Amino acid sequence: MSGAGLYETPGGEGESRENRLKRLSMRSMRRGIKEMDIILKNWADASLEDLDEEMLTLYDRLLSENDQDLYQWVTGQVAAPDAFAALIEVIATHAGAR
Repeated sequence: MSGAGLYETPGGEGESRENRLKRLSMRSMRRGIKEMDIILKNWADASLEDLDEEMLTLYDRLLSENDQDLYQWVTGQVAAPDAFAALIEVIATHAGAR
């Protein structure tokens, strides 16, 4: 953390929580495949504001993953990596995929 209420972005610049939530929300709906747009945007709208900073960082990392992989993880076709397994389970349950 680089100051009160500022968080490090992947590029290293400080970012307010409000801007971070907006950025993550936008990244949730601008995916490579429409199914992931819908799944992640719906989950983000319902959940982002309730996440602590550690979970926001994990979700930020998750959004850097390939959409084809994310879709397979969420639908249970392939097991998610351990680092993302619990978060994927929450997203999949919210989407009705589990």
